[in-house]
Amino acid sequence: MLEAIITLCLGLSEGPCRDHLLPGYEAPTQAACEAALIARPPDLTVFGDLVARGAPHCAPVGVALDVAQVAPGVFVHRGAIAEPDAENRGDMANLGFVVGAQSVAVIDTGTARWIGEALWRAVRVQTDKPVSHVVLTHMHPDHVLGAGPFAEAGAAVVGHADLARALADRQANYHESLGRLLGAEVMLGTRAVAVDVPVAETLEIDLGARALQLRAWPAAHTGTDLTVLDAGTGTLFTGDLIFDLHTPALDGRLRGWRAVLQQMQDMDVAQVVPGHGGPVLDWPGGAADMARYLGVLEADTRAAIDAGQRLGEAVESIAASEAGQWQLFEAYNPRNATVAFTELEWE
Repeated sequence: MLEAIITLCLGLSEGPCRDHLLPGYEAPTQAACEAALIARPPDLTVFGDLVARGAPHCAPVGVALDVAQVAPGVFVHRGAIAEPDAENRGDMANLGFVVGAQSVAVIDTGTARWIGEALWRAVRVQTDKPVSHVVLTHMHPDHVLGAGPFAEAGAAVVGHADLARALADRQANYHESLGRLLGAEVMLGTRAVAVDVPVAETLEIDLGARALQLRAWPAAHTGTDLTVLDAGTGTLFTGDLIFDLHTPALDGRLRGWRAVLQQMQDMDVAQVVPGHGGPVLDWPGGAADMARYLGVLEADTRAAIDAGQRLGEAVESIAASEAGQWQLFEAYNPRNATVAFTELEWE
C-alpha cells in the first residue's frame, strides 16, 4: 500500500524537516497513488509558512499507531503516563475511533500532527470507510493538536461549544511550550483546527447503523469537557473527566467536577475509556479512585482554609495522603491544590 507525503521544513537551508502525510491518497499501487495526486492536488496552504522540499510524492505507508479493539468496532490507543518529552514525542493521551457501517468517528487526536498521521494510518489498517467526524473531548493539547490530517481529509470537527474560544486563547502558549519540550521537528505541521460542529448540550452522530451520543458538560476538568457514548456497545469515551493511574489534572472547577462525576456514575454504560490509563475501566467501579481523590482534595482544601493557612503552606499538605495512589503526583497535585484553594476560598 502506498500513501502520499511531502517533505516540509522550517526553512530550506537550515531545517528542521519532516515528511508529512497527505491523507486520502492511499492506493495499492504507485500508479494509482500518483494518479490520485494529479486528479486532486493537495492544498498545501494549510501548512502555513513551512517550506516544501520537493513535490508531493507516493511512498510506502508509514508506521501506524498501536491500537487495541476494546469492543466490536471500537479501537483505543493507550498513551504513555508521562510528561511530554523528546522520548515520548507527546504521545501521552488515550485516543480512539469507532467504525460504523458507513463511516468512522475518531475521538481525540494527540499532541502533534505526527500522532494524528499515525492514528489516520491505524484507522486505514482497520477499514477503508471515510472518517466523517473527529470529536475533540476538551481543549488540552495532548487531545486536540493532532487533528489536522482528519480535517484535511474532510472530517467534521466536533467539540464543546466553548472549545473554539479556548483553543484560540491558548494555542500560542501550547505551541511554544511543546516546541520547547518536544523539539521543533516533532511539532512541524501541528495546528489547532476549526470546530465545525459546536455542541452546547447533546448531539447524536450516525455512522451508519451505529449511533454515538455526545454530551457537553458544565465546567469540571476544564470548561470544555465532552463525552462520547457508543450506544451499541455501552462504551463511553470520557476524555479527561476520568483519569486512571495518572494523577487527575484540575483546570476547571473542583465542585463542578465532583458533580459531573456523580452524574456520570449514574449512567448506564458497560465500560469507559479514560483520558489516561486504562485503556478501559469497568463502570461505575472505574470511578472509585477519581471520586476518592476529588473528595480528599476538597476536604483537605476546606480544612486548610478553615485553619487560616496561606496558599503556599496549604499546597504542601492538601491531598498528600493520595501520593502513593497515583503516578506523576508531584507534577500535578500541587497545581490541583492551587486551583482548588483559589476556587473554595472565595465561595
